[in-house]
Amino acid sequence: MTDSKYFTTTKKGEIFELKAELNSEKKEKKKEAVKKVIASMTVGKDVSALFPDVVNCMQTDNLELKKLVYLYLMNYAKSQPDMAIMAVNTFVKDCEDANPLIRALAVRTMGCIRVDKITEYLCEPLRKCLKDEDPYVRKTASVCVAKLHDINAQLVEDQGFLDTLKDLISDTNPMVVANAVAALSEIAESHPNSNLLDLNPQSINKLLTALNECTEWGQIFILDCLASYIPKDDREAQSICERVTPRLSHANSAVVLSAVKVLMKFMEMLSKDLDYYGTLLKKLAPPLVTLLSSEPELQYVALRNINLIVQKRPEILKHEMKVFFVKYNDPIYVKLEKLDIMIRLASQANIAQVLAELKEYATEVDVDFVRKAVRAIGRCAIKVEQSAERCVSTLLDLIQTKVNYVVQEAIVVIKDIFRKYPNKYESVIATLCENLDSLDEPEARAAMIWIVGEYAERIDNADELLESFLEGFHDESTQVQLQLLTAIVKLFLKKPTETQELVQQVLSLATQDSDNPDLRDRGYIYWRLLSTDPVAAKEVVLAEKPLISEETDLIEPTLLDELICHIGTLASVYHKPPNAFVEGSRGIQHKRLPPRTGSNESPENPEMTPTAVTQPTEQQPSVIPLQGDLLGDLLNLDLGPPATVPPTSTVQMAAVDLLGGGFDSLLGDLGGSPAMGSGFAAPAVMPAALSAPLGGGLGELFELTGGVGGPSASYIAPKSVWLPAVKAKGLEISGTFVRRMGSIYMEMSLSNNAMQVMTDFAIQFNKNSFCLAPAAPLQINAPLAPNQTIEVSLAVNTVGSVMKMDPLNNLQVAVKNNIDVFYFSCLYPLNILFVEDGKMDRQVFLATWKDIPSENEAQFQIKDCTLSADAVSNKLQSSNIFTIAKRTVDGQDMLYQSLKLTNGIWVLAELRIQPGNPNYLLSLKCRAREVAPHIFQTYEKILKN
Repeated sequence: MTDSKYFTTTKKGEIFELKAELNSEKKEKKKEAVKKVIASMTVGKDVSALFPDVVNCMQTDNLELKKLVYLYLMNYAKSQPDMAIMAVNTFVKDCEDANPLIRALAVRTMGCIRVDKITEYLCEPLRKCLKDEDPYVRKTASVCVAKLHDINAQLVEDQGFLDTLKDLISDTNPMVVANAVAALSEIAESHPNSNLLDLNPQSINKLLTALNECTEWGQIFILDCLASYIPKDDREAQSICERVTPRLSHANSAVVLSAVKVLMKFMEMLSKDLDYYGTLLKKLAPPLVTLLSSEPELQYVALRNINLIVQKRPEILKHEMKVFFVKYNDPIYVKLEKLDIMIRLASQANIAQVLAELKEYATEVDVDFVRKAVRAIGRCAIKVEQSAERCVSTLLDLIQTKVNYVVQEAIVVIKDIFRKYPNKYESVIATLCENLDSLDEPEARAAMIWIVGEYAERIDNADELLESFLEGFHDESTQVQLQLLTAIVKLFLKKPTETQELVQQVLSLATQDSDNPDLRDRGYIYWRLLSTDPVAAKEVVLAEKPLISEETDLIEPTLLDELICHIGTLASVYHKPPNAFVEGSRGIQHKRLPPRTGSNESPENPEMTPTAVTQPTEQQPSVIPLQGDLLGDLLNLDLGPPATVPPTSTVQMAAVDLLGGGFDSLLGDLGGSPAMGSGFAAPAVMPAALSAPLGGGLGELFELTGGVGGPSASYIAPKSVWLPAVKAKGLEISGTFVRRMGSIYMEMSLSNNAMQVMTDFAIQFNKNSFCLAPAAPLQINAPLAPNQTIEVSLAVNTVGSVMKMDPLNNLQVAVKNNIDVFYFSCLYPLNILFVEDGKMDRQVFLATWKDIPSENEAQFQIKDCTLSADAVSNKLQSSNIFTIAKRTVDGQDMLYQSLKLTNGIWVLAELRIQPGNPNYLLSLKCRAREVAPHIFQTYEKILKN
């Protein structure tokens, strides 16, 4: 009879009967009772009342019974922690049993019982098992250390288990080595800066030796560990690749992908001129092709990984195009992935073959697949110029089939071909226009409208075609409406006399009859352009368009490099970094490919000799990490006097609304001008926001000295309107930020444009990138009368709460008065954060420059600047950018500079100035890379001020 008898329904008094059976003298009856208990537990019945009776059954030599009791203990120890302690003595005793299976079972179960009270009793048995003579016990104990670390990390470190784990990497048994590596890797993931896996050539050699004798999962652990190692030179990288390559022929696809990951990473360090590099490329193709002969689910995972590999190194699979041809019985998700890879591998050599396949696919019955196939033909035309004519001919053949969705996709891709090859294939427009009536999808309609507008001068009845779309303007999607508006304006600029009524009709529909803000804004911009400066309108609307790039769907290079480091994991299937889909702290560590040999660059030595130098003594600033809810924080601001907040170490990031005013302020003070053509005028009724002039006029907008206080030698940004009166019930705030005598001030002009007195002012900042906060309450001693403007200087400190903003220098502010609470965003210039002690010692500068990775270096060009090197140095020094050294090389002045931000981040700069050349080259190095563009903008503003 099978074990199903234990799952049969029971009668009343079941718990009582089981209790009696568990305490029976007969071993067989006891074992049967425990099986019944486990069966009840499995189907969800609560049998925790039997805990003491089951624990008593632990005292047995029967391995099967012991396993069942341990299974019960793991399930109920959390809910009965006090009772679980009763089992500790048996665990300790079992850890010294003569049978290694029982020793391993005991230590494994103790690791799975996640109860704090038991962990302290686990230490001694675990220590013995880590040094057990039997490898099975040692490998089980290794995994137990990782589990214990998850429960109580401090205890594991205090007991020295991590050092024991490191020693096990040198164990004679390969499975012990693999489990030790797996345990250390898991612990290192939750503590990215701990450097637990301190890999060196000796330990790597031991791992590679163990690799050949491990089980498949052991091999995966070791290969993943090898992938995190950075060889010291290309010779070592080649040696590791040679010893990992045999894993490519393993039967387990996970082992193959882990080996591919190691090889892809280490190939970065190999020179392309090496014979071995070419050999390795050839060896990588067959295992990847073999993965495609497995079941569809595995094929999909393999294809997603191959997609990344092909983007990084297309030469690996360039001769394997045929394996990606679609089979009739492939599931749709496999078909679409294969199609994507076919396009990536398409080249002049194989394009005829690819096009023949794609044309075949376009006649399939699966609509999604057909659409993708038609798009693929267009992508081939854009990627391989020599094939463009053949692709267009193929698309025309497909249009002749009159299959609705095929025609619509073809028109969308032909639009892209026109954008890539202007004035080359316009002869097909007539064929496209024949199919105008059959278009019912927004993307296809928008594409056709774009073609008609772009080539209006070649289409005799272009106005009639566009007018036919205009009849149901309000029923169209936004995409079509926007495209139609632009196309008719293009048509008007090309044929002004014939289409004046048509353009007025579309502008009226877009501005006065539409409630879509994007459409209205675009309509008003065109209307103003046409009515004020027709020449400018022509230059803007009919400007020469840049050609579209070959592949617009390629993954961004830095993300691709990171995903290559995650081959064989979920990240490589999602094509997203782990921090995009893994919650919590684990898996957020960013990985990068190793640098190519000899790629490290350092600035020319400015009169310095390299010596052993110490880094600056300040604590290393951490790069600002990620995400938090922003709007809630701002709306719940406490607007009382600001309290001094200690700096916090947890940093978050959020995206913010940067431009509260939209186009209102942009278009607000544009006046009326002569119309273009007879009868063409500006809209009769303009929204209030568009007709109201800007608050303080241009004089105030470009005022260079800010508010209160005397002029400063350092750069001061011009005042700008932060809060327009129309948005704040008559209160207008304009201002700027300044740094004076080592302190930051927010200089503001407050204007009362309302009819009532304003009092009880208070101000509060939201969390921001650099912890800016008011240093004191907003002091406005007298009420602000109607039509009165006052100047206010608010001291600001950097001890507020921190949250990464986008852009970094965005500040969200709430201002309260007796009328209401108002919110606005403003951008502060970064030079207010440059501290006075930002001059770095020369030797420290050189060492720091070399220490910061080369990928953290950013280069910018400062244009149209005619200052000499000395004038530049003096001007920058007034804003706390200090010149460390100056050299002249080949007639070119090179300034080496440093600055320090209020949060301790150092920025190092090299500024190259060629006398007579108005363009300077600025190289910036910083551990927080996102700061560099803002530093460049600050340099530009200071030097051009």
